[in-house]
Amino acid sequence: MSAKGGSSASAWDRERDYHKGPVTLRRGQVPGSTTDQRLLDSHGGADWVHTDPWRVLRIQAEFVEGFGALAEIGPAVSVFGSARTKPDHPTYALGVRVGASLVEAGYAVITGGGPGAMEAANKGAVAAGGTSVGLGIEVPFEQGLNEYVDLGVNFRYFFARKTMFVKYACGFIVLPGGFGTLDELFEAITLVQTKKVTSFPIVLVGTDYWGGLLDWLRSSALEHGTISPADLDLVTMTDDVDVAVRTIVRADRGSQREEPTTHAGPEVGELR
Repeated sequence: MSAKGGSSASAWDRERDYHKGPVTLRRGQVPGSTTDQRLLDSHGGADWVHTDPWRVLRIQAEFVEGFGALAEIGPAVSVFGSARTKPDHPTYALGVRVGASLVEAGYAVITGGGPGAMEAANKGAVAAGGTSVGLGIEVPFEQGLNEYVDLGVNFRYFFARKTMFVKYACGFIVLPGGFGTLDELFEAITLVQTKKVTSFPIVLVGTDYWGGLLDWLRSSALEHGTISPADLDLVTMTDDVDVAVRTIVRADRGSQREEPTTHAGPEVGELR
């Protein structure tokens, strides 16, 4: 259909959408590097002295935009997982169930807004009639927010986006995923371990996928004394979506009865 008819961009164009904060770029306008890359890759010279202070204003704007967009979504849970998960993969169906179950339990669903497992959780949230949130990020292979995101915010900076995942969620549910998922997982564990956040349950869904990681933490990290036995209690692992959601609900309700400085983690018995 022609542009004259008022149709949306073609699938070819949408696949090449590049989001730089609120700005959408295509074709020759797509930059060769990301905003984060230019911030972090400062080699030689002193130009950064003049440019970095101005970046602070852009960073501030991202926080203000995120806070304003998410402040009224109500209780929410952040769901992570691989962008590479295909719609016909069992993990995709698992993500749909997770999103729907969270909505049924009274929570909004926050994801990274991309395809794969993130799309699945957003899809489940929409199907259950809940609030579906996507927090996008500027990366070289950016594909834009998936079609099931009802409230979307695009970020230039990973650290601003990460703040939103934690600030507006009362827990994480983590589906099988790669480096990005592992990054969010271990950052969340570190925040709980150091008591930067309290009463914040972290649930790994998929024992076949995550079991080896927890075995390594026990046999290597714990054995070498780089973590403590109590650190292993900070995560729950299960194959059951109902167990995952109950873990979130129980910790959330417990935190409402406790003092703000008290930490209540998931029960050890659910870590297997």
